[in-house]
Amino acid sequence: MELTHIDSNGDVRMVDVSQKADTERIAVAEGFIFMHQETLDLITSGEAKKGDVLACARVAGVMGAKRTSDLIPMCHPLNITKAKVELEPIAPGQREDGRVGIHVMATCGVTGKTGIEMEALTAASIACLTIYDMCKAVDRGMGICDIRLLRKDGGKTGLWLREDS
Repeated sequence: MELTHIDSNGDVRMVDVSQKADTERIAVAEGFIFMHQETLDLITSGEAKKGDVLACARVAGVMGAKRTSDLIPMCHPLNITKAKVELEPIAPGQREDGRVGIHVMATCGVTGKTGIEMEALTAASIACLTIYDMCKAVDRGMGICDIRLLRKDGGKTGLWLREDS
């Protein structure tokens, strides 16, 4: 297996996708931000001082997906055709590790020459970071974990599914 972002001289480069065919591509990524129960209660009750945390995180995730190529040096700018961020409050007992918080699911799509995995991963990450930013005044101990790709489809390699999800 070779790294496509490194040329024969060992230099980094943006991969040339000019000869690839446009195909429909989709990617789904997730993340989790854990917190104290009291912080989750503030979020779900709508009483956070900075406003609607979940609405803001959804919008921030979509915006993050759209700006991925500005953040990740070798990412191609994509004309994203779909970006959706879903947020689910997780109560005690819903996770094996007992953590409470917000589960983030980001889905991104494009018709193009290269994949959209980085956009979905960025959307999930930015949504988690936005929740942290909006709630850090009451809970600096929040943590972000489990940022990972769950599914990607399209292109030469077709469907890939995470087996341990």
